[in-house]
Amino acid sequence: MSSKLLESELEFSAIRASGPGGQHVNKVSSAVQLKFDVVSSSLPSAVKARLMSLSDRRITKEGLIVIKAQRFRSQDKNKQDAVERLELLIGKAVAVPKKRLATRPTRSAKERRLKNKLHLSKKKLFRGVSDFD
Repeated sequence: MSSKLLESELEFSAIRASGPGGQHVNKVSSAVQLKFDVVSSSLPSAVKARLMSLSDRRITKEGLIVIKAQRFRSQDKNKQDAVERLELLIGKAVAVPKKRLATRPTRSAKERRLKNKLHLSKKKLFRGVSDFD
């Protein structure tokens, strides 16, 4: 368990895994569904805001993160997997994005672009012209 996540803030529920596995998959609830409420969590408000702004289908509009882990046959391993995936998701929100500095293209870059544009337009112009028909 990571130091930034409290055990009390995580809600686990055992569910049946989908996919191959024969009769075993019908009898055992080895998959784990992890729910984490971003709004009522102990995360800093800036991290909460960045987490809510992420475009991830696992985050609901209400601020609930739902992760389904069913990679392993063991419920304990799936639980660990779900927590690790939640930590990765929160890790994305913890990193403060660098502010983009506005830059302008150099004169040579502009000239290169215009020269290439002229070359391509001439190439396309000559495609349609044929006096030999």
